Amino acid sequence: MTQAESSAPRAIVVGTGFGCRIQLPALRGAGFKVVGLVGTDAGRTAERAAINGVPNTFTDLPKAIAETGADLVAISTPPHTHAELSILALEAGCHVLAEKPFARDAAEAHAMLEAAEKASKVHMIGNEFRYVPQRSAIARAIANGMIGEVRFASFIQYISFLTDFAEVFPDWWFDPAQGGGWLGASGSHLVDQVRSWLGEFDTVSASLGSVTMQRGPVEDSFSVHFRLKNGTEGILQQTSGAFGPMTEMTRVAGSEGTLWMDGETIRIADKDGERELPVPPDLVLAEPPALTEDPRQARPDWQAMAYAEIAPYTELAKTLLAAMQGKPSPSPVPPASFSDGVANMQVMDAIRSSAANGGAMVKVAGN
Repeated sequence: MTQAESSAPRAIVVGTGFGCRIQLPALRGAGFKVVGLVGTDAGRTAERAAINGVPNTFTDLPKAIAETGADLVAISTPPHTHAELSILALEAGCHVLAEKPFARDAAEAHAMLEAAEKASKVHMIGNEFRYVPQRSAIARAIANGMIGEVRFASFIQYISFLTDFAEVFPDWWFDPAQGGGWLGASGSHLVDQVRSWLGEFDTVSASLGSVTMQRGPVEDSFSVHFRLKNGTEGILQQTSGAFGPMTEMTRVAGSEGTLWMDGETIRIADKDGERELPVPPDLVLAEPPALTEDPRQARPDWQAMAYAEIAPYTELAKTLLAAMQGKPSPSPVPPASFSDGVANMQVMDAIRSSAANGGAMVKVAGN
């Protein structure tokens, strides 16, 4: 073991699915030493730890923290367990990285934030897509006033994720009590994207439905009309249950111009005409670390997202490490904290309330 490896902050990963697929290689790539894997099934957890080169396995988080002396607990379990596990880790003196959706509701999110603030520990959420270069470049362009006062926005996507992979998803994903459904899986990212680009939500009118999904009483689609506190109006509309190739539109119109995505390219149009908006060099991500030798990395559902997630998640992990060490962030992109988790969950609570009441306009809590 090198001196750098012996002095590296120690991390425990709780959850053997996404935890092994993305969190584990990203944490290692950022400079953490992953010293433990926590799961619910002892045999399965030991098998997955061995495949992924993790030296210790546990089915009990307090024991894992005590025996490894972990500095960080990274949580990628079903959403209904996030509050209990995060609070436990914080009270044990660990920093926490929690996956999204952050919690089941805003009440749990508030409890997590209070525990983090009381413990004075670093707390971040796995909203890694903040670090995708095109997204962070658009966020900067908007913040710098390149399109003037933002007034209208659309975020629309059709994908075949559930038509292609529903049979390999875990059971909890189809249980609303455990945080399943497409609103939590993807909508939580989208809500965070709108908040970090455009500002805070004021009201929403929403519906949750299913296009093709037959498994479980959860949605594979959502439609949301929103109004922000600054007056911006827009639409969030996604389905993961559409057959055919992915189709999407991300477009933001302001008083002096419009920004949109054209595949991997950013375009801008204003009084000077239409042109490409290049990604600034300081937002370009480093080459991602290699994925693990876990045979599940070869599964189509894992491959579908692995390379979209691993580079930005590694940048998130680097930002987390710097915060833990009291060093300047390596990225100009602000990470999502537990405060963002509360705000995101307040929006998602309002979306669910609106959908349950026929699309009624609902004011977002905290506004």
